[in-house]
Amino acid sequence: MRRFDYSFLRTGQLPARFLNLAVNIAGLKTMAGVRKESYEKIFTELENVAKIQSVKSSNAIEGIVTSDDRIAAIVNGNSAPLNHNEAEIAGYRDALAVIHENHSHIDFRCRDILRLHAMLMGLSGDPLGGRYKTEDNVILEVDAEGKRRIRFRPTPADETAEAMEQLELAYMEARADADINQLLLIPCVILDFLCIHPFRDGNGRMSRLLSLLLLYKNGYDAGKYVSFEEQINRYKAYYYESLRISSQGWENNENDYFPFMENFLSTLYMCYKELDSRFAVAHTRKVSKKTRIEATVLNSLVPVSKADISKILPDVSPTTIEAVLGAMLRDGTARKLGQGRSTKYIGT
Repeated sequence: MRRFDYSFLRTGQLPARFLNLAVNIAGLKTMAGVRKESYEKIFTELENVAKIQSVKSSNAIEGIVTSDDRIAAIVNGNSAPLNHNEAEIAGYRDALAVIHENHSHIDFRCRDILRLHAMLMGLSGDPLGGRYKTEDNVILEVDAEGKRRIRFRPTPADETAEAMEQLELAYMEARADADINQLLLIPCVILDFLCIHPFRDGNGRMSRLLSLLLLYKNGYDAGKYVSFEEQINRYKAYYYESLRISSQGWENNENDYFPFMENFLSTLYMCYKELDSRFAVAHTRKVSKKTRIEATVLNSLVPVSKADISKILPDVSPTTIEAVLGAMLRDGTARKLGQGRSTKYIGT
């Protein structure tokens, strides 16, 4: 059976780039915390936007989709789900709300993980909601010719409960080790959870919920105000590649955590940088709408769509956004990526 050992994370045994990234994130976290105390209203507005983006993106990664209007109605509690996809979306909404509001009362414990899974799958009527898988599962990949092959064999069903218990205990032990940076520990635990793949369905969504839970419990709450799940979805090809590389040899205790760690920490760093940009925009609402739109595009680390800008600047009309973007394209301060509904903009 797989052994869970995080002693390699002790100070002095890691590449400097990880420690530097952790320090940079910690600095941004401190700045965000100071701002949150002074600008509660702004952070409440950001939270409301991020909540919808998180529910939408985490489900979209798994191919569970509906319209933006329906997502907003479901997340805001204005409508009951109308089909299976929407029931799964509502389940994520409920589990996410528990983590947002009660993370101090739950932990990375098997019983709490099972309860979260039951909530995630409850509205869709999955009979295995809140229960570990009863049959072995495999992770498939499809090549360019449509041929399927097994990429990874997770923990067998009859070993899953024990593996999850061992993972919980290993995490608790590492968390109590003063020489282990907690931020670096989290992605390793999430990778191991994904490789166990303890449920028949919902493992990916559960991994993102548990990522937020562990981040929140360690004081890293950027994902509450800028969707962590949306950042993963934007760069999911890189996410899946890091997962593929880091899972190689996992069953024989020979895997390399570093690629997945780097992807995870980079995603969190982007969340904090995006939070910094969105705060700056929201804090300067007395500035002209034109300037705020320009700042949104120029300060964003990733390309943004008109819809993204509308969410960040809800008081600005789509017509104004379109006019300013057109002017930015003409004067060369922004460039356009994609066509039609997929069009996005980035500063030059």
